[in-house]
Formats: sequence, structure tokens, C-alpha cells
Amino acid sequence: MRISALAAEVGLPVATVKFYLREGLLHAGAASSATQASYDDGHVRRLRLVRALTGPVGLSVQQARAVLQLVDEPGDDLYSTLGRAVGALPPGGAEPGEASDPFPRARAALESLGQVYDPDFAAVAQLERALAAAADAGMPISPERLAHYGRTTAELAAYDLERMPAEPHAAVEYTVLGTALYEPVLLALRRLAHQDAAVRRLGRPG
Repeated sequence: MRISALAAEVGLPVATVKFYLREGLLHAGAASSATQASYDDGHVRRLRLVRALTGPVGLSVQQARAVLQLVDEPGDDLYSTLGRAVGALPPGGAEPGEASDPFPRARAALESLGQVYDPDFAAVAQLERALAAAADAGMPISPERLAHYGRTTAELAAYDLERMPAEPHAAVEYTVLGTALYEPVLLALRRLAHQDAAVRRLGRPG
């Protein structure tokens, strides 16, 4: 199909598709003439993925490019690839500081949950910032809340990993894209669960 048909199939303006091509988010089509290229179902799938990452997920073009590069060229180490993917997603990671214990809150939290503490994994810095922000606002995470959150998220992680494909490239795509695409779903579900619990406990207003 031509680029106009590709754009119509996905519901995007042709100019947007050309922009994604220039930015390297969408691979080039097969040249059919000096000025035209042909696109296939693989381009449709990729374009829908790009639209999801830069739309509902809220990634910048740069962040989406980093995630897609990990999917296209995952390398041999799934653990490291996942770490780089997490670092590419908002709110982003951070380099460990010069202190001997760069992320003390995160380390204490993970140790209390019996989880691995790896200061090079981007989510550790994210957790440190989140715990510090809660504490600075006068609402520190209590041990009871942390334990409950930890149990729930550990169950979610186990569910996800049990369904990870065995083939290495498919496993990377599942893990990286699942992190990018499913985390907003979890956040929305948590907020909607709060709404539901409030209605059940307090009654619907009006």
C-alpha cells in the first residue's frame, strides 16, 4: 500500500506518518519508484504501536524511539534490556550519586520486601524520588502500606513473567512493550478502584 493508504488505515495524517519516518520510529517502505514506497501490515502494526506510545502512554518522540530501538535490537541480556527500557520511560531514571548509599530509602524499602536491590536499575532511582517526595510532603509510606503494595505488585510481576514468551526476541518485545503499555492501565485501574471504594463506603454524591 502507498503511504496515503497506510495513514488512512491507522487514522493518522500523512504528514504525521512522514514525521515518524524521518524520526526513525517507522522503518522505510520498499521503494516502488524513484519517489514512492510500498508499505505492508508490518508498517501498520508498527505505526499503531508508535501512536500508542506517543499518545495514551505519553512518551516523547525521543522516549518512544529509545523503547523501539530496544525492541528492534534487544541484545542478549534481557535483564539489562528491561533496565534500559525502564530508564527510557517517564519519570526516567537517575545515575547513582557519589554517596556510599545513593538510594537509602529505596534500599530499605526493597530489603523490607525481600526484593533485589540493584542501584543501577533505573526504577530504584524512581522509587527513591517517590519515597522522598511522599516523606517531604508529610505523608511517608508506612511499613504496613509498603508491605501491602509490595505483595500486590509482586503478584502482578509474577503473573506477567509467567506469560513471557520463550523466544528471546519475543520475550524482549513482550517485556519492554508490556512495561510501556500496561503501566498506564495499572495507574488508571488503581484510581478507578479508589473511586469505586469511595462510592461503596460513602455513597454516590447527588
